[in-house]
Amino acid sequence: GGASTGIELATGRVVDIAINHDPDAILMHKTNHPYTEHYQESVWDIDPVKVCRGRPVGLAWFSPDCKHFSKAKGGKPVDKNIRGLAWIVLRWAGKVRPRVIILENVEEFQTWGPVRKGKPVKDKAGQTFLQWVSQLEALGYDVEWRVLRACDYGAPTTRKRFFCVARRDGKPIVWPNATHGPGLLPYRAAAEIIDWSIPCPSIFERENPLAEATMRRIARGIQKFVLDNPRPY
Repeated sequence: GGASTGIELATGRVVDIAINHDPDAILMHKTNHPYTEHYQESVWDIDPVKVCRGRPVGLAWFSPDCKHFSKAKGGKPVDKNIRGLAWIVLRWAGKVRPRVIILENVEEFQTWGPVRKGKPVKDKAGQTFLQWVSQLEALGYDVEWRVLRACDYGAPTTRKRFFCVARRDGKPIVWPNATHGPGLLPYRAAAEIIDWSIPCPSIFERENPLAEATMRRIARGIQKFVLDNPRPY
């Protein structure tokens, strides 16, 4: 429900419809957004015309499963069906014509292309993504995309995310200016939002040991921010 909270803060109105196949996700969203109409179903089983009931759609937000694009998945096989979830955007665009469409994902979404034997075909990276964009444009949408860092806008995380904005109302797509960073407000630290009084088991006490790559990242962080830092974190 994080995206829904942002939408409500930005627009001053509640999100009308939320769809997710996961019962835990729906329960959490219901808890945080009790005035939203919830559908615990596959997005492919939802008829946009039926659930919108003739109401005009101002904004449709999509956050398709990103695991099968993310570099965090490593060399594990990818599922082309899950990678293809973003095609649902075209169904909504064609059936209920939202004025604005926003899709959020990992930055590797731009590499969306054919899959062969569970592996993305490297020399065709981005091919499917560009086809997807061209089909949105064929439906009358202006389409732009960028990779934004949350820390540049006041969130205490350096996480980068891909955002695609499509609109068909003739108005310009306007991207926000950074508010934090060099010459701007100082970056916020995660320490600001952690309640250090709550007991928490150590990450090193997990039943399953951490992956070697994770241990290396932790070591680099300790080296950079503690051992070699004149002001240790």
